[in-house]
Amino acid sequence: MKQERNKVYVLVNADHNPDGTCRPRFITLEDGRKFEIDRLIHRCRAAATKVGGTGIRYTVSICGKQTYLFDEENGKWFVEFKTV
Repeated sequence: MKQERNKVYVLVNADHNPDGTCRPRFITLEDGRKFEIDRLIHRCRAAATKVGGTGIRYTVSICGKQTYLFDEENGKWFVEFKTV
């Protein structure tokens, strides 16, 4: 059975480097839960095919699980959040 996903905007704390790259460190959900990004695995321009939207897609590890974090490049970040 496929799980539904929603686009959920999140607060992102990130390091912005002099060479123009960005390294997200933490995300904070709407309900205030904060998660550290354990590892940045990959970064590329891509579409969010499950929830719509485009931007820079960061493949990250949070709590040991791989997920996508999207930077819409307009100051807004989102994740493809699984609904229960």
